[in-house]
Amino acid sequence: MARRRYSCDWGVIVFEAWLCALRSGHNGAMKTSEYDLIVIGAGSTGENVADRAVQGGLSAIIVEEDLVGGDCSYWACMPSKALLRSGQALRAALAVPGASEAVTGTLDVAAVLERRTTFTSNWDDSAQVEWLEGASIPLVRGHARLTGEKEVTVTDADGRTQVLRANHAVAIATGSEPKIADISGLRDADPWTSRDATSVEEVPESLAIIGGGVVGTEMATAFTDLGAKVTIISRGPLLGGMEDFAGDAVADALRDRGATVLLNTGTESVSRDGTGVSIRTDSGETVHATKVLAATGRKARTDGLGLDIVGLSDSDWLEVDDTMRVKGVDWLYGVGDVNNRVLLTHQGKYQARAAGDVIAARATGQAVQDFPWGAHVATADHASVPQVVFSSPEAASVGLTAASAKDAGLNVRSVDVEIGSEAGAAIQRDGYEGKARMVVDEDRQVVVGMTFVGPEVSELLHAATIAVVGEVPLSRLWHAVPSYPTMSEIWLGLLSAFGRSSAIS
Repeated sequence: MARRRYSCDWGVIVFEAWLCALRSGHNGAMKTSEYDLIVIGAGSTGENVADRAVQGGLSAIIVEEDLVGGDCSYWACMPSKALLRSGQALRAALAVPGASEAVTGTLDVAAVLERRTTFTSNWDDSAQVEWLEGASIPLVRGHARLTGEKEVTVTDADGRTQVLRANHAVAIATGSEPKIADISGLRDADPWTSRDATSVEEVPESLAIIGGGVVGTEMATAFTDLGAKVTIISRGPLLGGMEDFAGDAVADALRDRGATVLLNTGTESVSRDGTGVSIRTDSGETVHATKVLAATGRKARTDGLGLDIVGLSDSDWLEVDDTMRVKGVDWLYGVGDVNNRVLLTHQGKYQARAAGDVIAARATGQAVQDFPWGAHVATADHASVPQVVFSSPEAASVGLTAASAKDAGLNVRSVDVEIGSEAGAAIQRDGYEGKARMVVDEDRQVVVGMTFVGPEVSELLHAATIAVVGEVPLSRLWHAVPSYPTMSEIWLGLLSAFGRSSAIS
């Protein structure tokens, strides 16, 4: 290309300099870039969508206004599990004679918090940015908003704007955020959310937790271990989506370690004074604490995304099909928490793999496998979801509970076995207490659900997940011989109990 020759007319020079600035985005003006895929949200879900699309031959760009890596890396999965692990390790040592005699003292709180901080990289995302660069995925920092069909306008912290246009698709992977329940006085009481709890720098003397789900139970476990006086207030049982015995075991363990657990108890009002918060329950009891944690659910992180462009509200969860495409909009995808299918990091990444691959397939004219268990769908979201609650004891489940299986119209039978009855668990720790339930579809003779509760049961879950997803017949499972003596021998106990037991649930 020949070099452009400029006129000596100063008016032309000034005009062309202004036009250059306009095109390059300086002084608050816009520049336009074009990619095959635009991903909004650089958490683990968004990273995986972009990466799979790039591996499929597309160009992709990712937009993030906070830290690359998202909540899981900095305020959820990683810091919360780091906070919990020290207490778990201490209890495990104390439960084994020979090791217990070597343990003195209690947790070093400062060391626990410091280890937590290392897992967040001190809330620095430079390493994750390097990963994006290595994966050939450009990053734009700023707030993204849909401004047209396949068009995203990004506004950075200095107010400068940039327009991105997609040849094929836009994927929203902005996740979810804590929801403060509509309880009188709660918002005015300066409540913690899960972000505050996992990034804590100083452990409060006492902590009241409103909510008995995963966040509530895990943080009750962590802060009890860290020396706070904890009260957990739950509208129903703990871990209401799991089998009842799982939540019961966690509640009993929390009480044994000094926490107050109020079940089937509503919260009527919260007020704050100079000494802390006062929480009034519907039973007439008043709970006083230094801090209150609102573990009262999640909402879509979609504010300001411009969803009105596609006829949706900016407060909506995104309704998607099994390929993660927003219903009614063939170029828009909603992946991970933002679609409210399953609010779990590993399921978000699972959805992301399907979405990134199907976006690439559609863009390049390849066959789309959108049938159940096909390469481009997230079939497991419906009835094969694995989940671990890292309370103490741990609660782990996959698939359906006995009740939900019956509600789905299945002819099921379930059996329960005490995990401590197996030699592997007895070696793991003295006096091992735990329970497993297997839910079987009698007509097909396959496992449709499994729940474990007890120390270290998270490591049992993937075998159960394979059995549920693979629909492995019980007759074949008898040939999957667990090594002796390991905790996996619970499978023999469950199969034996099923073979000789009548319905128990």
